[in-house]
Amino acid sequence: MNAITLSLFLFLSYISIGISQVEEIVEPEYIRTIQFKGTSSQSKLPIIELGQSLQLSFDDIIGDEADYYYTIEHFNFDWTRSDLSKGEYLDGFDDVRIETYENSFTTLQLFSHYMVSIPNRETRAIKKSGNYLLRIFNDDGNIIFSRKFMVLERVLSVGVEIKRARKIKNIEQQQVVQFKINSPKILLINPKQNVKTLVLQNSNLKTAITNLKPQYTIGSELIYKYDQEAAFWGGNEFLYFDNKDVRSSSNGVRSVSLNDLYENFLFTNRNRSSRPYTFNPDLNGNFQVRNLYTTQNQNTEADYVLMHFNLQYYLALDDKEIHLYGNFNNWTIDQTTYMRYNEQTNTYQNARLFKQGFYNYKYVLVDRDGTVEQGPISGNFWQTENQYTVLVYYRAPGARFDRLLGEGYSSSTKITNN
Repeated sequence: MNAITLSLFLFLSYISIGISQVEEIVEPEYIRTIQFKGTSSQSKLPIIELGQSLQLSFDDIIGDEADYYYTIEHFNFDWTRSDLSKGEYLDGFDDVRIETYENSFTTLQLFSHYMVSIPNRETRAIKKSGNYLLRIFNDDGNIIFSRKFMVLERVLSVGVEIKRARKIKNIEQQQVVQFKINSPKILLINPKQNVKTLVLQNSNLKTAITNLKPQYTIGSELIYKYDQEAAFWGGNEFLYFDNKDVRSSSNGVRSVSLNDLYENFLFTNRNRSSRPYTFNPDLNGNFQVRNLYTTQNQNTEADYVLMHFNLQYYLALDDKEIHLYGNFNNWTIDQTTYMRYNEQTNTYQNARLFKQGFYNYKYVLVDRDGTVEQGPISGNFWQTENQYTVLVYYRAPGARFDRLLGEGYSSSTKITNN
């Protein structure tokens, strides 16, 4: 390879890296209980307005007081890097060590609890709306994990309605998101090209719908009245456990034992797909850390518990696997969520470390290509209570990045047929 060919190869490689979509980095097993939130008390995908704060916390169960650093990057709607320089979207600087951490207190599992709030002394403000990625590094400069978040400037209003599917085949199983974007203050030029929308079910980016275009315009309103294109499987209410009192049986916990750590054994769950729908209040897949006897600090006094899951499921899996699913690990499918078959009990089992608290979870089937199916085990029901969020992005002609200008919410408790 001559010098010209090599230079061209390196240039094209650089370009391809620059335009590639970014994915979140999954944390290693020694990093636990990542809580990432904005104004909500629950840990879920942060969507904050300009000027609002953002909080990240996590535990390192090695407990050696390691140093961690964070960076913040701005991205376009499609999660390719934007053309903005760091100084254009940040007031202050990043690549800063996380200075606030505490060691666990009165727990069997030793860990160090790290916390960072943005804005802070170094990162004084986020100045632009849009998509962002927060990366956490160790002392060697290696990425440990990353999390996505959004920053909003509220210019547009978004009205959201949840409907039952019109397709007869799916009318009992799906929920459809229809919405209107009203833009009285700003002219949206060429909206089919320049307006992008993101539709979320229960703040889960991994199941988001991103390819909807306005069907027609009435005055200053863009109308989106899709059916199957904007349909989500209804799923079922999440299962849950509450082990705030780690030493006794409680909601969902059948028995308790103590070895090196406390171990909680949950009641056996069963296939719910063929059972009638039953409403059960939940956190839509989220979690909250809590310890009944904590007097000072939930984050450092809540202990880690080995939770034992047990599922009866008799249908053939073919090439698929059963996994735990929820926001306790950012909706990630990995080896810690795998349900292994136990021939002696004829059930699928998993033992996973959780920090004390209230957790939502469900069982899903996962295909070899990573496709997640809720229906075969949990069932899909149009009555299921789900939270839906619609985010609206706009890039004006000649602009260099996608602004996040609108946000709308609705719940399927208000679902209608018409």
